[in-house]
Amino acid sequence: MSLQADFTSQEFFRDPATAIEKLRTTGPVVEVRFPIIGKVWATTTQALADQVLKDTETFTIRRDDGNVAGLQWWMPGIVRTLANSMLSMDEPDHKRLRDIVDEAFRRRAVLDMEPHIQAIGDQLADELFAEGSPADLVERFARRLPLSVICELLGLPLADRAKFTAWASGFTRFTGALGFLGMMPKIFAMRRYVEQHLETVRRQGGQGLIAEIVRVEKDGGKIRRDEIVSMVFLLLFAGHETTTHLISGSAFELLKNPGLRYWLREDESRLDLAVEEFLRFITPVQFTKPRYVRRDVDLGGVQVRKGDKVMAMLAAANMDPQANPHPERLDLQRRPNRHIAFGTGIHFCLGHQLARIEGRCALKSLFRRWPELALAVDPSEIKWRKRPGLRAIDRLPVVVIRQTRGPGGVKQE
Repeated sequence: MSLQADFTSQEFFRDPATAIEKLRTTGPVVEVRFPIIGKVWATTTQALADQVLKDTETFTIRRDDGNVAGLQWWMPGIVRTLANSMLSMDEPDHKRLRDIVDEAFRRRAVLDMEPHIQAIGDQLADELFAEGSPADLVERFARRLPLSVICELLGLPLADRAKFTAWASGFTRFTGALGFLGMMPKIFAMRRYVEQHLETVRRQGGQGLIAEIVRVEKDGGKIRRDEIVSMVFLLLFAGHETTTHLISGSAFELLKNPGLRYWLREDESRLDLAVEEFLRFITPVQFTKPRYVRRDVDLGGVQVRKGDKVMAMLAAANMDPQANPHPERLDLQRRPNRHIAFGTGIHFCLGHQLARIEGRCALKSLFRRWPELALAVDPSEIKWRKRPGLRAIDRLPVVVIRQTRGPGGVKQE
């Protein structure tokens, strides 16, 4: 019997550790009903998440007929087209596509970008309250920083950032089939934009990852035109959406715990360990894509059958006490930190270095510029988007608490 677990409830997003522990008491692998995907096995331990993600012979994203796990018969054809990204491929197609982007990323020297990313963060922090106070930290800062960076990396005009912001916002708000279909106009609009940009680059050349991928295509590289469109979609949204929610989630935890914020300001080198802990504790991507079970197999003592679907629950893996003692605690000095927020195996996140840099730079810029930043509402009023599989704060209103001195001493206002 499938468990009735609501992975879109505010209770789950507000306190995932408690919900996950309840789920884990049912077993290391539990059958649940997941929005859109339907009945699926979900792992609740890190060891089993590792097994599912690394055993690519037993657990595959596609069936022999090429059908992608999680795609439904009623989904428009454009969705199947966009599924032709490396994230939805098994070997050898996954390696074919990933090698193209890996090479482009290596030429970009991501680690050398940190000073520039820090400068972008500083500018955005300066502009946080440009439209008044309170300001929504998600839209005014947490989304703009990684979106600016990925636009530059891809070679997309920053002038079009508002379009990407509107599209991305729609992509993270759907909760079921109707919401999914409702975002189709945004997907069509973005596909038109990407195809037009690609044609411009083919005719006129350009800079950035898109131009480098087009050069691979022109040189006879093994990549189809529809695969390029899918890859740009993937790089644009995977390159900023999850980092947006890492930044906003990290800021939320620090705004709730000013002592931790001041502790980090005393020595910013502590941010390296802190960002790893935020990745573990927040886990913006809660589940991986579903996989097909290719043969009957014992998974954690549970007999799963050929043709079943299974998802690695990254949030549960990161809250597994066997991997990280007292996982319910936010410990910015946690060492070792055995999180798998970026996944593992062949689909390990390509942009992990970039996400880490952006997380560090964002927190430095934000709290250097606004050391007295505070929530404008009680923490209990903060809500998460009801998007299954993504832990994303909807709005994070913030203000600056100013201290004034008067006859009665220091006052906050």
